[in-house]
Amino acid sequence: MTTPVKIPADINIEDRVLGPLTARQLGIFAATALVLYVVWRMTEHVVPLPVFAGFALPLAGAVAVLVLGRRDGLSLDQLLVAAVRQRLHPRLRVATAAGVQPVPDWLAAQSVEHGSPHEEAASGIGLPAEAISEAGIVDLGKDGLAVVAACSTVNFALRTPGEQEALVGVFGRWLHSLTAPAQLLVRAERLDVSAQIAELDAHVPSLPHPALAAAARDHADYLADLAANNDLLRRQVLLVLREPRAVLPQQGHRLASRLPGRRRETPEPQGQAERRAAEARLARRVSEAAELLHPAGITVAPLDAAQATAVLASACNPDRLVPAHANTAAADEVITTAHSDTEEDF
Repeated sequence: MTTPVKIPADINIEDRVLGPLTARQLGIFAATALVLYVVWRMTEHVVPLPVFAGFALPLAGAVAVLVLGRRDGLSLDQLLVAAVRQRLHPRLRVATAAGVQPVPDWLAAQSVEHGSPHEEAASGIGLPAEAISEAGIVDLGKDGLAVVAACSTVNFALRTPGEQEALVGVFGRWLHSLTAPAQLLVRAERLDVSAQIAELDAHVPSLPHPALAAAARDHADYLADLAANNDLLRRQVLLVLREPRAVLPQQGHRLASRLPGRRRETPEPQGQAERRAAEARLARRVSEAAELLHPAGITVAPLDAAQATAVLASACNPDRLVPAHANTAAADEVITTAHSDTEEDF
């Protein structure tokens, strides 16, 4: 009989190897102690021990604070390394496949910051995603292809123990069916309720009863107050499936071309054949995930090109003033307006 095993909520937590210390923390402490010991042996005949202790103790304390302190789920030493890496790289990062072009002189002359020309150079972001096809397939270059699907959620805590076991069983069957990399991404993004407020205001005059109009106005005021005094977030669960660019066997094509009565066809380029095979495997895996998770009440809907682009854009810049949306025009798309017959031509 099998016994259930509890999985911690944070599966990415590091293992403790000595008391509350992880291997990384223990290595940093050991390296610091070794460096201080070597410096003391080299200066013991020149620097008195109390003087060296007055120098070594604050340094050891600073290392302990960096290693043991935490903020936003990360240790302070990791945040320090990230800050140094961010400082050494250009501040302005843009997504471009053709490289960053130099700014024209007439435009650079107009950029003035504190009385001096702004000379900050831009560089490419270097994202692993190279392109997104019309079907929503993300091209990862040499790392293969990936597809992103949005998943609905279920309320696990309100279910009975029997229903919870059934949900765990459904999810376990899907996990056992995995034969390639898969990722479940739970992301939070800012929620903009201005569209709902505008829709309520637009429908208030057409409501059939004054009480309904008053309720609609009160609800619009409530949403406006909620957005003004709170940081509204929404949660999105994404399923990311990845497939490598596997080399297809060519023996079958050669044998088929030698069969009598079969017309010889031009072979498809190997790169295109590998891509088509990887796309077919991704489509099959998405459909299998939808079928296996459907008994749990979870719907799996693959994202199209516009939706996948919006997700990647919002993940790269979550605090942008204009949130990424599937209806936003692409960088190389020509923006046009519909011509109205009621407008007069001048």
